[in-house]
Order: sequence, then C-alpha cells, then structure tokens
Amino acid sequence: MRRPPFLPFLNGPLSLAPGLKPIDPATWLVPDTEAAGWLAEKRTVMQRHRDEVYGARAGSEAATDELAVAVRAAAGPGEGIWASALEGAASAVSDDLCVLIKDSEGLWRLEAASLCAPTFWRLADKLGEPLGGLHGPVPGANPGLVSRIHRMFDAIQPGQVLERFNWTVQPGTARFTPSQTPFKQIAASLADEGALDALWLRVERQTISKLPGTGAVVFTIRPVLDPLRAALPDAVHVEAFRSSWEGVDPVLADYKGWPHYDRLVRAALRQAA
Repeated sequence: MRRPPFLPFLNGPLSLAPGLKPIDPATWLVPDTEAAGWLAEKRTVMQRHRDEVYGARAGSEAATDELAVAVRAAAGPGEGIWASALEGAASAVSDDLCVLIKDSEGLWRLEAASLCAPTFWRLADKLGEPLGGLHGPVPGANPGLVSRIHRMFDAIQPGQVLERFNWTVQPGTARFTPSQTPFKQIAASLADEGALDALWLRVERQTISKLPGTGAVVFTIRPVLDPLRAALPDAVHVEAFRSSWEGVDPVLADYKGWPHYDRLVRAALRQAA
C-alpha cells in the first residue's frame, strides 16, 4: 500500500468553511497522484456514460476551449479522440473539470463540466445552476457559505490557484458514484471484523482558478482513494481520525451519510489501535 498523498483529517473535523489556501500554480494539476489508478478507468467512464458525466451549455465554448489549452500546457495532451475540447482536456488528468461563468445578473453558474467522480450528485441536476443551487442541499450553506464563495470567485485573479480538501469514507473503490445508496447497502451488510480492510478513505482535492481570457472560474476535483488501513499507520493517526470523525457537526455528518458508516468506522479504529 502506498502512503496516502492527502490526510485532511489530521487538520481537524470536517467543516463547511471553504478553507481555501493558495498554492503554487505549477502544482495545479501535477503531479497527478491518481493517474496510475484511475485515469484509464476514467476515460472508460467518459465513453460509456457520456450523457451522465459531460455537459456544456451554449455560450461556454470560449471558456472550455481556453481551459483545454491551459490543461494541455500544465499536464500534456489527453488520449483518444473526443467530441469536445473539454472532454479532450479531461482525458489528460484524473481531475474532474467544472467551468463556472458569471451571467448578466452577476451570478456564477455551472456552464460546463466533465464530472466522472461525483460524490453523490448528478451533473444533469446541477448544470446551469448558480452557486445557491449548487450548494442548496448542504446544511448551513445558504446564505453565508454561498456569499463567501461568490466573493471569492469575484476576487480571485488569473494566475492564482486556491486549494481545499473534502473527505469521507466508503466501502469499496468506486469513484463514479452519482448515488450513495449502493454504499449504504454494502455498509449495512458488512461485519465489524473486516471493517478496517473494507473501508476506504475518499479525499476530494479541489482547486479554484480563473482563466485570464474569458474570466471563467475553473473548479477541479480530484478523487483520491486509499485503504483506510493505509491512512491509520500508527496511534497518532488513529486518534486524529477518531477526533475528526467524532468532532464533526452532527448535521453535517448526517448530510454526508456518516451514520451509515459509524459502526464500521468505530470497529476499524479499534482494529487499527
């Protein structure tokens, strides 16, 4: 097992706060920590589930073309022949690529995306939605969180890249997960004894940047999966995970479906300890 590249639970309980930090723009898409384990499968998902994972509204062409050029410059060319510039760019990186454009009313809307690893949401339900619609189901997101993100989108300058992490656990290694229902069913069927090896740490490494030509905002999401066992190599990590898991706001935990995994997580922590 590799050493997981990202362990955000070491920084405390999950929070609704954006928690964005500036990073070196050279690390926007590289190194691609998931290329070996996900990129080939991602391309298959892009081909077999195109109607579910790709969408672009009229008027987004200039922004997606500009993004494709930026991705090529950062990560090299993609692989295969694709029907759109955005899909060609998405074939080059493990990250999902979302393009938000400010409309005439000043609202940032999701206008195009290649989204192969959604954490329990469907692109068709979100395409064209403003920030309020994108974050509407999140407890406590409106209006405070949406307003903060809107101001951040306005303020970020081309050449800047902001990074944050989201995380959860899941039984199994699936990344293309528009619904959480299969995971809940699997979790209910698992015995405590094998919990440490049945659960995986799922981290979303997210970035925000702005394209200099069109002014569109690019939101990238890299799904990072590692066995929970690999994330808990010693007592320090075990206690940090326990503290973060137990310290999360119950409303946020319920939104993320954590009560369905709580029994297994506690069993896994006992086994890791």
